[in-house]
Amino acid sequence: MADQYLLQMQGIDKIFPGVHALDHVDLNVRPGTVHSLMGENGAGKSTLMKVLIGMYQPDGGTIVFDGREVQIPDTATGLGLGISMIHQELSPVPEMTVAENIWLGREPKGRLGLISRTEMKRATRELFDKWEIRINPTALMKTLSVAQTQMVEIAKAISFDSKLIIMDEPTSAITETEVAHLHRMIGQLRSTGTAIIYITHKMDEVFKISDDITVFRDGKHVASLPAAELDRNKLITLMVGRELTHMFPKLDAEIGEVILSVRNLNRGHLVKDVSFDLRRGEILGFAGLMGAGRTEVLETLFGVYPADSGEVVINGTPRNIRQPKDAIAADMALLTEDRKLTGIMGVLSVRDNMIMAALPKYSPNGFLQRGRIEKDCQAQREALALKTPSLNQLIQNLSGGNQQKVLISRWLLTLPDILMIDEPTRGIDVGAKSEIHRLMSLLAQQGKAIIMVSSEMPEVLGMSDRVVVMHEGSVSGIVDRAEATQEVIMQLATGPADQAA
Repeated sequence: MADQYLLQMQGIDKIFPGVHALDHVDLNVRPGTVHSLMGENGAGKSTLMKVLIGMYQPDGGTIVFDGREVQIPDTATGLGLGISMIHQELSPVPEMTVAENIWLGREPKGRLGLISRTEMKRATRELFDKWEIRINPTALMKTLSVAQTQMVEIAKAISFDSKLIIMDEPTSAITETEVAHLHRMIGQLRSTGTAIIYITHKMDEVFKISDDITVFRDGKHVASLPAAELDRNKLITLMVGRELTHMFPKLDAEIGEVILSVRNLNRGHLVKDVSFDLRRGEILGFAGLMGAGRTEVLETLFGVYPADSGEVVINGTPRNIRQPKDAIAADMALLTEDRKLTGIMGVLSVRDNMIMAALPKYSPNGFLQRGRIEKDCQAQREALALKTPSLNQLIQNLSGGNQQKVLISRWLLTLPDILMIDEPTRGIDVGAKSEIHRLMSLLAQQGKAIIMVSSEMPEVLGMSDRVVVMHEGSVSGIVDRAEATQEVIMQLATGPADQAA
């Protein structure tokens, strides 16, 4: 039985600090087939693939490839075995040509052992002709569109003549015509015996091209079935089929008048015609799969990237928000998704991190009002039950949950009416999650209007008064708390039902 599989991953474990990302996961892939991996955000799909190509080392389990057990300590070993991957995050060298990017690290040599650019260009043209890719091999990568860059990455993966190609969200940035082209390429690869592992959130794609489908949930393997035995509804049930046993301290709050009205907000292909209202005392959840545009909506509203068009009305007044200071002036606040990268300043104290956004308030005459700063920071420390030996403590020495509380304090000191929180409990322990949820509820009770983006379905359902569901940059539905279920949210998050076979 085992010899029918090109790849067997058995009992794979991967543990990161505070997160059991892969919990004894299995995956079996047959040669010459397309095997799709499905699951919500954070289910473990990309992590498993990074283990397979050697980017991560597993904490347990075995990998059998092409009939023998293998260890894959790095990506070079993975490529040597015949495993290549097209990553969701494109990372070309922008100052190099298309041809140089494709053959980077394995450049063809001439008679004197020097790199032959003529041969490199010829090999690229040959590769592109075979796969009907219309891109100039001598063009600089920085001059290409995102879609063209994606096609170059696909061609590069194919050029290794791999036995197994992993495609992680390969169609996220390409047009419908290019999607059809890619699917033809996949069909051709399949006919030569190449296996494809395909990760996508697009239901229509899954049923068009898959031979087999494996579903992951919360870092665990749920099921592996032939695609012919599944339909859209069965697949969604497998993806979200957990019982919601986790309790959330959602407190009742009086929902008041509309404080924020957004109409027809647009930013490139990332935010498309988004409209919604937010009320005082309301926690408005934003749900959707990876790349749906949830974070992009928040960034656009806060002026991190200005909108191309659309109307934003706050407290009855139209606002033109082109940069974050405009948003702060309009009594808005934003807690970003990546606490470490765009949140905390690790080498500064808790106090300095707290007052950063409100500095103008504490220095009206150009001099810091240190007594007022100390009083307000101590009040925040007590109100948020912040665990720190001192306000002088470096924030990098606090736990993730307490770092998040400091960031919430930072914005509360600006006295916002609207608080936007992107992934409020990512990377923090269960106890700290409960505290953050309680704090959000208390703020809503005080009349704050909260937008919460979360990739955790139980969090969205447990904390939201209403849920805005996004799909490919657009709002696919807005659901009241009473009608919001895992199945309803996932149906909307995966797009119109008539798209799927």
